[in-house]
Amino acid sequence: MTLLLGFLTPFFVYAGITLLHFFLPGRWIVGYVNHAKTGEKLRYRLNGWLVLLASVGIWYTLGYAGWVPWDWLYTVRWPSLAGACTLGLIYAFASVLPYPSTGRSFAVDFFLGRPENPQFKDGHIDAKMWLYLIGAVMLELNVLSFAAHHHMMFGAEASLGVFVSALLLTYFILDYLTFEKVHLYTYDIFAERVGFKLGWGCLTFYPYFYAIGLWTVAELPDPGRPAWWPYLCVAVFFAGWSLARGANMQKFYFKTRPDESFLGITPEVVTDGERTLLVNGFWGLSRHINYLGEILMATGIALALGYPEMIWPWLYPLYYVALLFPRERDDDRRCAEKYGALWEQYTKRVKYRIIPYLY
Repeated sequence: MTLLLGFLTPFFVYAGITLLHFFLPGRWIVGYVNHAKTGEKLRYRLNGWLVLLASVGIWYTLGYAGWVPWDWLYTVRWPSLAGACTLGLIYAFASVLPYPSTGRSFAVDFFLGRPENPQFKDGHIDAKMWLYLIGAVMLELNVLSFAAHHHMMFGAEASLGVFVSALLLTYFILDYLTFEKVHLYTYDIFAERVGFKLGWGCLTFYPYFYAIGLWTVAELPDPGRPAWWPYLCVAVFFAGWSLARGANMQKFYFKTRPDESFLGITPEVVTDGERTLLVNGFWGLSRHINYLGEILMATGIALALGYPEMIWPWLYPLYYVALLFPRERDDDRRCAEKYGALWEQYTKRVKYRIIPYLY
């Protein structure tokens, strides 16, 4: 019975998050992407913070009342993962089969997707933003449950590193939801389609794999790291956050308020008279300094657990390396095709791809 309930848990949780997203008040934001038919900018209804707070409140209330243990998601983590995997596959087929082929093979269409920016219920639910919201909220519930399990096992002898890592992951999630509208200007929204990669990725990979470090050390004792260790990990995390968030916010300001400075940085650009590219501030350090920031944040989260000799926590930052380095190459190719000579001028000005002075 526990296995069945565990398998069905993501079905119930995702349905609950969807209902909260639909019925809780939200703000309408005009995005960067144009509607394929009308040419007008797409509008998005965002309420991630409210959905997250309501979901965590429900989790806490159920545990406090004794109806569902606070560490339930850890107890059923394997059948829950199987259920989320099943949901991700169902969603991938449902998001690809009804749409016409892009001209590629079905395998490629299934993986990369066919629809570009599907929206439902008069725009109340945008498929991409809904997927990211589901992944973020489920990840936070997993983080809380895994940390709760560790505390329930060890009590006063619990590892500080587990809670530091959980707090950093929570900050990562809160930061994304705080700047939810900024995400409307990122690569995922304007360049990717909806299929297995995005659907299964957000419904399965994102909420479970990102917590792999906590998953693997939740039942391990305090590793006894020195007192300075957590401070080092927090410093690495926030160094990465400064790069990632700073770069994304500078781009957002440039896209929405091109004549204004950001953090005292007055925009400098290269232009061909019609199009402009930002070449200073964070975006003068490298073409994707935000990718370096994402990798550093994941590194801080993995280190905070206090088991640097274990391979499993390192899979999280290594995933970012495997994802973002090829993505940078793909983005470079797309931009070279789009901007032509202007892109050549830009790459002469901003020489490094991701890591300043190295790569």
